[in-house]
Amino acid sequence: MSSLNPAPAAVAPHRWWTLTTVALAQLMVVLDATVVNIALPSAQADLGFSDGDRQWIVTAYSLAFGSLLLLGGRLSDLIGRKRAFIIGLIGFAAASALGGAADSFGTLVAARALQGAFGALLAPTALAVLTTTFTIPRERARAFGVFGAIAGAGGAIGLLLGGVLTQSFDWRWNLYINVVIAVVAVVGAALFVRTIPRTGPRPKLDLPGTLLVSAGLFALVYGFSNAETDGWDSPLSWGLLVASAVLLVAFVIWQRRAAHPLLPLSIVLDRNRGAAYSSVLIAGVGMFAIFLFVTYYLQTTLHYTPIQTGLSFLPMIGMLVVMAQLSTNIFVPRFGPKIMVPIGMSIAAIGMVLLTNLDVGSSYAANVLAPLMILGAAMGTIMPASIQTATLGVDREFAGVASAMVNTSQQVGGSIGTALLNTLAATAAADYVASHMPPTGEVLAEAAVHSYSTAYWWAAGFFAFGAVLSALLFRRRGQGLSLSQGAPAGAGETPASADENPEPVIAH
Repeated sequence: MSSLNPAPAAVAPHRWWTLTTVALAQLMVVLDATVVNIALPSAQADLGFSDGDRQWIVTAYSLAFGSLLLLGGRLSDLIGRKRAFIIGLIGFAAASALGGAADSFGTLVAARALQGAFGALLAPTALAVLTTTFTIPRERARAFGVFGAIAGAGGAIGLLLGGVLTQSFDWRWNLYINVVIAVVAVVGAALFVRTIPRTGPRPKLDLPGTLLVSAGLFALVYGFSNAETDGWDSPLSWGLLVASAVLLVAFVIWQRRAAHPLLPLSIVLDRNRGAAYSSVLIAGVGMFAIFLFVTYYLQTTLHYTPIQTGLSFLPMIGMLVVMAQLSTNIFVPRFGPKIMVPIGMSIAAIGMVLLTNLDVGSSYAANVLAPLMILGAAMGTIMPASIQTATLGVDREFAGVASAMVNTSQQVGGSIGTALLNTLAATAAADYVASHMPPTGEVLAEAAVHSYSTAYWWAAGFFAFGAVLSALLFRRRGQGLSLSQGAPAGAGETPASADENPEPVIAH
């Protein structure tokens, strides 16, 4: 873990402006996973690519993002977080501009892959900047409450923003908007994100470990993505998943003997951090079910427009933000993640079960609104506590890669949710139609709602499992680090820093 005599921390003078800058960067990365989805039909009509090719607009981003996250996190430790943060912002903006100006399918896919690559540098760096900036426990809780709220609500915000931009302007503005956000964030980073001096030799990059984990995560995300489109009987899907397992096992074995490990195993083997990473992964699976299937239901069953669909998620976002602040400022410091995260998981399971009651005659106000608000409250309870715990007490030298594990967990959870729940829903729809022949319009509509219900039941099961797992894994208060202790992120760190400029130490 960490040395027992950390250097004293100084308080960063512009930390709240730093939080604003980091929040903008995180919002840009998170919403980009959904904002483009609503633009796909318009982009397809404009550029003329096939339905079979359409998935690559989404898959190219997730493949690059998911497979390069740990490398991006480690690079932020090696080259300095301020430098990595600004490079990530500029690169993400440039890739977005390229995608917005794309005149062919190939250019758009390449731009999305570049977005994912720079997002893999930007996302963990943003969290690492937050981790090393806020050292006062109460302020740290507030900052992570904001960050956790954005991580949980970014997908819904993307749906709303995507609907507005596509319907009011042009699909290309779903990409151009990132340039506007990035310019503001770069100015904020230049002014407010401070650098920390390095002491001791510059750490080295674990090249074999980087290749093993990047290839393993690529195969994992690609395997689940392929299963979504080609089905679970696809040899390619299973071949990729088996290859992923072999590569990731080899990565773990290598990390045990590497002189400069990419991901020290002590980071993930700590019970609290392991519980936090698993909670983020399970929440990622569940969030997919909320956004995808509720969006389908609102648009295909209730015939909502894209803007109406996005607006329908606003109450959920509001509840998530409120609960995130209450959780991080009141409940988590008082009760700890061992109580709060299982409660959040249980509430999410209840919200999912309520969604299973939807049918073709349901209405938004009477049947959809309450479950969405319950799910927002659940995510506001789960995400801030989990994200804060995942980075608590990590040596500053490894804050970037520890932060990357948060994003990796969420990305893998989303990939599992995409493939597994979509497959289960498609199977349920097919079975329903087969047992209600002939396939009239009414039968097809009922089959769609039945398939969504199947996905909600499975998501409820995932959350119930997450409640049990987090209750068992998280330590009791007083056992190891807790969120209410006076140990901020980086408490007990070695003096070595990941930032290079000889300025005064601002935070651990």
